[in-house]
Amino acid sequence: MPEDTSDRASKVYDAMKSAGMITEDKMRDADAITKMVKLPKGMVLSCLQELESKGYAKRRAREKAAGYYLVK
Repeated sequence: MPEDTSDRASKVYDAMKSAGMITEDKMRDADAITKMVKLPKGMVLSCLQELESKGYAKRRAREKAAGYYLVK
């Protein structure tokens, strides 16, 4: 669990890690992550932005929805 992130971002990080979203081929969109952590989508999106800005997650643009996965 990253120590320099908010509690909610840490919850999102833990959920992504336990779901195995650690490579680009295992990435999921924000809707799927929202269902896993049971937080409002806007909150999950801001957590994903926080994780991305601190270098914990990557965002990949795709046809319909962007995908997210962990890098550390």
